[in-house]
Amino acid sequence: MQAAAQSLIDLATEGDTKKDGGGISPIVDPISPDWSVFGAVGNRAQIIVGVIMAGAILFLLGSAIVGAVHIRVGNRQHDQMETKKGQTLVASSLLGLFTIASMATLFTIVYGFGI
Repeated sequence: MQAAAQSLIDLATEGDTKKDGGGISPIVDPISPDWSVFGAVGNRAQIIVGVIMAGAILFLLGSAIVGAVHIRVGNRQHDQMETKKGQTLVASSLLGLFTIASMATLFTIVYGFGI
């Protein structure tokens, strides 16, 4: 297990990802957003948008975890209101996660309709 963790650390810290293709870029590149028509926004704006989206995703994941706790507590106490509250929280969190994950696609579609 320790060898696997060390090899993952070595992979992440290996070289500059832009120059030699090493490092963690083979893992991260497929999930990084394609800015396409919004590529002219600039690096700082892209980083700020990415940080805001990551923060929102972390918040929604936390909400889903809290919802799962509500479901578990409601089931243990045979409290249907608590269980329903948890189900609602989990469902709304997952819907928000889906919306944020598809935000770049939605913006591109809206921009395409505007042209």
